[in-house]
Amino acid sequence: MPNNREVRLASRPTGWPTEQNFEFADSEVPEPGDGEVLVRNVFMSVDPYMRGRMNDVKSYTPPFALHETLQGGAVGRVEASNNASFSIGDYVSSNLGWREWFISDGRGIGKIDTTLAAPEAYLSVLGGTGFTAYVGLLDLGQPTPGETIFVSAAAGAVGSIVGQIGKIVGCRVVGSAGSDAKVSWLRDELGFDAAFNYKVEGIEDALARLCPDGIDVYFENVGGDHLQAALNHMNPFGRIAACGMISQYNNATPQPGPNNLSAIVRQRLTIRGFIVSDHADRRPDFVRDMSAWLSDGRVKDRVTIVEGIDNAPAAFLGLLRGENIGKMLVKL
Repeated sequence: MPNNREVRLASRPTGWPTEQNFEFADSEVPEPGDGEVLVRNVFMSVDPYMRGRMNDVKSYTPPFALHETLQGGAVGRVEASNNASFSIGDYVSSNLGWREWFISDGRGIGKIDTTLAAPEAYLSVLGGTGFTAYVGLLDLGQPTPGETIFVSAAAGAVGSIVGQIGKIVGCRVVGSAGSDAKVSWLRDELGFDAAFNYKVEGIEDALARLCPDGIDVYFENVGGDHLQAALNHMNPFGRIAACGMISQYNNATPQPGPNNLSAIVRQRLTIRGFIVSDHADRRPDFVRDMSAWLSDGRVKDRVTIVEGIDNAPAAFLGLLRGENIGKMLVKL
């Protein structure tokens, strides 16, 4: 049997993480006992929220422990089974990424339908990423046809799906991205009405140009100057769905917040943060709708794939630097 290679947290980063914050460990591939299955991971996800779990602070999910295997979304193939609910060859999703193999008694894993989409889609458009976009936009943003939606980090995993759902429900969609190639992808392939490169054009100027009638829904992925600019352009009774603030995750010291928060009162805005795991009741609706949208081509999925578990830390650091288009995955 091959070795089971794992990635662990070697030290807690201060500011931007480096590859020295990670360490590798090898062990024997375990044998499944009674009622257990052996799973070989095929793809694993790297996600921005993992940066917060590297800090030893209280949050909605416990911090990663030092010198223990990291956790994250993964899809894998059952290679041995002593559990009647799973057969060899079944593909399953789990939160046991950052390792090549693992044993499960069936809890914490779920079978996925690879006739509907490729296994990796269950880490992107049909997984937590797509579910986050669905719940955040439809339930918190509550867009109505004809409204304007602004999506920050629109070429990322969640943002790209938010924009496509926005078009499906009849809205005008504007996105920000960090390169001209990403801007072209948003406009030419995903159907965004407009997009801009925030590294070339100031966010304030871009929103004034592209959202002349204001913003009704802002899907927040970035924070910082994006939030400041969006607040200045929100329409009365606008809604802000706060999914993430990636521009803040690697600050060694807290940065000053927006100085225009009075817009919340003046424009009677609703701002709500959310964690998608709080909305499990919506998952059947998500699976139904997203499956249909994928089937008829109204939603397109794109992933950036890095090969090999040895490159998982580099993939994570690349994600924080915005090197991905769509979902960032590691192929094991």
